[in-house]
Amino acid sequence: MIAACSHPTEESPTDQQVEITISAAASLKDAMDVIQENYQKKHPEVKLKFNYAGSGSLQQQILQGAPVDLFFSAAKDKFEKLVDEGLIEKKDGIDLLGNELVLIVPIEDDVMTNLEDLTEEKVDKLSIGTPDSVPAGQYAQESLKAMGLWEAIEPKIVYAKDVRQVLSYVETGNVDAGLVYKTDAMISDKVKIVTTVPPNTYPPIVYPVGIIKDSKHCEAAKQFYQYVQSDAALKVFEDYGFIIE
Repeated sequence: MIAACSHPTEESPTDQQVEITISAAASLKDAMDVIQENYQKKHPEVKLKFNYAGSGSLQQQILQGAPVDLFFSAAKDKFEKLVDEGLIEKKDGIDLLGNELVLIVPIEDDVMTNLEDLTEEKVDKLSIGTPDSVPAGQYAQESLKAMGLWEAIEPKIVYAKDVRQVLSYVETGNVDAGLVYKTDAMISDKVKIVTTVPPNTYPPIVYPVGIIKDSKHCEAAKQFYQYVQSDAALKVFEDYGFIIE
């Protein structure tokens, strides 16, 4: 693969210390921490800098010119917007992972058993990501609408800046329940999964990753892009509950 962002005058990553910036969906953080550690043991000449947030926020930052080398999105549409805008070459991106949406409650909760319970008086607050900028929130909203629950639940919604904030709200008991990715629920011992959201009520959750066309460190970005597709990296993602596409 020859990345479209390559610059003829650029030195290879082995010639000097380089830093590449990866803008990644917040739900990827724990798996990427492991991958970062493993990668930098093999490539000490490359420093990986991660910027974690909701995919919509990251997309807007890149559209506004933020210096980013790779984008790892939790939503296909947020990624495709950058392809359409010419910021990522289609051939320099790949759909890498999948995920599931689940309903979580604090670990000690024994009241809720299904999504329909969210409409009852015993549930005062439900947190989801802000749908405009957080893919998990968008999926949650679409699912609740498809199940005919949104109108009853909307007044109870507490919006969060990303899926990890939803998780935190549930962990601390600031809300009664939250809708997050299965991978987020798996990393916490303070919450439990009540049920998996029916996958036919929202679009498939796909995580594309790609190289930003204007990357100033194309070779280093390309090497890491290829590494996250390796068996070693995919095993880490799998260990954290991601579905391999």
